[in-house]
Amino acid sequence: MLLVFGSAKLLAEVFERLKQPGIVGEILAGVIIGPSVLGWLSPTDFLNALANLGAMFLLFRVGLDVKSSELIKVGGIATVVATLGVICPFILGWGIMRLWGEPQIGSIFVGAAMVATSVGITAQVLAAKGLLHHNSSKIILAAAVIDDVQGLLVLAVVSSLAKGKLNLVELGLTALLAVGFTVIVAKWGTATMRRVVPHMHQRLRVGESQFVMALVLLFALSVLAVWIGVAAIVGAFLAGMALAESVEPRVRDLAHGVTELLLPFFLAGIGLYVNLRAFKNTSLLTLALVILLAALLSKFVGCSLGALSLGKADAVRIGVGMMPRGEVGMVVAQIGLTIGAIEQNVYSVVVFMAVATTIVAPPLLNLAFAGVKPTAPEEVFRLV
Repeated sequence: MLLVFGSAKLLAEVFERLKQPGIVGEILAGVIIGPSVLGWLSPTDFLNALANLGAMFLLFRVGLDVKSSELIKVGGIATVVATLGVICPFILGWGIMRLWGEPQIGSIFVGAAMVATSVGITAQVLAAKGLLHHNSSKIILAAAVIDDVQGLLVLAVVSSLAKGKLNLVELGLTALLAVGFTVIVAKWGTATMRRVVPHMHQRLRVGESQFVMALVLLFALSVLAVWIGVAAIVGAFLAGMALAESVEPRVRDLAHGVTELLLPFFLAGIGLYVNLRAFKNTSLLTLALVILLAALLSKFVGCSLGALSLGKADAVRIGVGMMPRGEVGMVVAQIGLTIGAIEQNVYSVVVFMAVATTIVAPPLLNLAFAGVKPTAPEEVFRLV
């Protein structure tokens, strides 16, 4: 914990002084102390657990600063952005791997790994810059949630094909549960919590009762999200959004403190998975760079086209904000490796793509949002 937290914060400080996002330094800290460079640490179940908690608390904290009504308003255009942001990377990833001579099912898995967006990275950059209020930020958050549901369905289809069977009834039920869970919590969660939280706060005697209730809801919706098949961070984000209009500022402060403790394990944990030694083979390195470029361009082009009606500037911001793949792409690759759909060298390529897009996105976000003035926290959101 000392190595991960200390090195992550040290490099974050260095990058902040260089006027670059600190989270890039935290990810690179994982690369440096991991197997690729110094070899001091490798991913473990313990570090993975801390990383998952870090991602959950990050999205929970972001959710606390977002009104569900604002995200619902941009739901239409966010759906278009998410859909094009799924189709373009999938087709391009599959096509490149087929041209490279990879088997059909392995190529499909690479396409699936390029689909989902890791919203945690973008959310952290936007939150740090005080830009969660911006219209393009709301569309990015909404599109990322929709993207995760669509990515789940793509993964379900691809996994079924790899196993030689496609159960349409099961796939339809998964889609219904995922969409229903997201819509129900987003639409009615806030109103429900507005009634429940004050009532429970008056009755409970435990210390920090609102924060305790918030944690229970955070873990409950995260568990439910995983049971349905979407990422735990979607449940965490929805939990924060449901509580946004009913909890006191004290809850935000406590959530921020926990996030500051756990977030470095999430960011450095991404870097720990990089194995640069796998790219001694020139051909594999070339493939990795081609896939990286395809991942960046396909997501940018697809999502930007979906948001073009908002104007060029917002379309660019949304395209850049949807670029990071992070842990989501690595999870898909891990599933493909486990069931034998992809080989170890292809897995290394996908992990490289996931980490590299995560590192590249924050500086590009800085450029895309250059000149946009942040709003003070009390202006971003007021309790009602």
